Amino acid sequence: MTNRFSGRTALVTGAGSGIGRGVALAFAREGANVVVAGRRREPLDETVALIERAGGKTLAVTADVTRADDLRGLVAGAVDRFGALDVAVNNAGVLEAGGQPLADVPEEAWRRMLDINVTGVLLALQAEVAQMRTQPGGGAVVNIASRIGVHSRVPGTTAYAATKAAVSVLTRGAALDHIADGVRINAVSPGPTATAMSFKPGETEAGRAERMRGAVPLGRVCTVEEVAAAVLYLASDDAASVVGTDLVVDGGSTA
Repeated sequence: MTNRFSGRTALVTGAGSGIGRGVALAFAREGANVVVAGRRREPLDETVALIERAGGKTLAVTADVTRADDLRGLVAGAVDRFGALDVAVNNAGVLEAGGQPLADVPEEAWRRMLDINVTGVLLALQAEVAQMRTQPGGGAVVNIASRIGVHSRVPGTTAYAATKAAVSVLTRGAALDHIADGVRINAVSPGPTATAMSFKPGETEAGRAERMRGAVPLGRVCTVEEVAAAVLYLASDDAASVVGTDLVVDGGSTA
């Protein structure tokens, strides 16, 4: 591993599991101070234990991304503990009513996805940019969108796709709005990844592997580490001139 993020502070929302946890661990392995955020403390504590076991420095903060005050407090906590906020990864998201056609999606599920997937990213961006634009070195933000959205549609996920398409648009627009502030904003759009969200109800790992062999040109799900590598690239100085990009990591599904 390199030390691309040595001395820098990275914040990751939805860091209690899946891609968020993988991204947090990847930043820690490359020298970052990592602030992990989520709604429930227990999964965050598990992420903290993994980071500390790897020798990283971390801070866990319980926060609800649908609440602006929580996000402002999250950013303030990161700055108070580590002195700055250099990178933010807005990963928190949910998939509700999966497999249901749009006309059958409950209003409650629709509003929950809007609140977390869209409003949560908007409020996080506002809190993060407000801090980063005050820093001499600015900062970098990576939003987690999805290959289901602007890149492709899948029956039974239309409502979810609409919210993730909104993340892609928020990313590109915010990137133009704030690059003059020294804040680079990009997105990663994962395809099927080795997380709980990629399973169909009752499906085993063997069943998912068989399904992926026919559904994805690569022939398998992406690993969490592969998605994290894309996030770290966009957050690093290696991507200093990359602004407003939505990087698809999906094994060729949308090629």
